[in-house]
Amino acid sequence: MRIALVLVIIGAINWGLIGLFQFDLVASIFGGQDAPLSRVIYTLVGIGALCCLPLLFTPLADEDKRGAEKGRNLAYSTEFAEENDPCEFDNDKEK
Repeated sequence: MRIALVLVIIGAINWGLIGLFQFDLVASIFGGQDAPLSRVIYTLVGIGALCCLPLLFTPLADEDKRGAEKGRNLAYSTEFAEENDPCEFDNDKEK
């Protein structure tokens, strides 16, 4: 999935360059838009985009749940909560 994401990012950067500067980086590196290697790169970017398409339909509930848990944990923790054992600081016990 990461390879597909990298290919989509390459394609997005290339399209951004085309939109902003009318400069096709893939075509200039690999010998023009009709060059066989350029066509392979364009095809791989397209396949990468198709592989990333299911990410668009993943349930947002998982992300919302993780965000809620993170927020809840932050509400009841301190800056040093991960480093210290809560049992260490029991001030109610007499020595």
